[in-house]
Amino acid sequence: MENHSINANNSPAIQEVDMHAPEILYEDNHLIAVNKKPGDIVQGDKTGDTPMSDHLKQYIKDKFNKPGAVFLGVVHRIDRPVSGVVIFARTSKSLARMNEFFREKKVHKTYWAVVKNRPPEDRGTLIHYLKKDEAKNKSKAYDSEVPGSSRSWLDYKVIGKSDNYYLLEITPHTGRHHQIRVQLASIGCPIKGDVKYGADRTNENGSIHLHARHIRFTHPVKKEEIHITAPVPNDTVWKFFEKQDRMH
Repeated sequence: MENHSINANNSPAIQEVDMHAPEILYEDNHLIAVNKKPGDIVQGDKTGDTPMSDHLKQYIKDKFNKPGAVFLGVVHRIDRPVSGVVIFARTSKSLARMNEFFREKKVHKTYWAVVKNRPPEDRGTLIHYLKKDEAKNKSKAYDSEVPGSSRSWLDYKVIGKSDNYYLLEITPHTGRHHQIRVQLASIGCPIKGDVKYGADRTNENGSIHLHARHIRFTHPVKKEEIHITAPVPNDTVWKFFEKQDRMH
């Protein structure tokens, strides 16, 4: 099985200077992976803001001079204030197979999170039971099962440190609403900027320091193993940790 590693250095060049121009991390006839900016929405919601899916359809239409409607399937989502890699499907076949891979937990995701407080241990496993409050768009973590809760499981490890913050690498094994945010907050480590879950203050741009850093899966058509890494947003805290990571 071939192993394709992708990062920004061998991504297609982005010609436009438009702020909505997608940062393409991987692209073929079946899939397209984009580095989502914090604040972007993956698909339409009640805000009425233009989602990434619409910008990507326009990108495909322009690049390939496609007449009529462009097919683009949303495979998965990440929260609006979160950045990082998001996969879209360019055919119904690849969408169906990617949906199946996610259901069968055959897609492996790694996140980076910046927190102010050091976790109790430098690495560990967190298991909670999360219950979503629809009215507040917020989840609460419980140590044991309560009615309406779902078991949530992630692994974390400390991989970096600055004067004020710690960088955690997170591997989620379930995909619950706000899972990483609420589980880290439950051990006293709210994510930088995430006032909803206990951070001291917001980030100026409304983002939180949670980034979908890496994704790995078998291509739904080509059967090659695909690895995609998303560069961090352009701010001093993120860039410090990315540079530190490259040095190790």
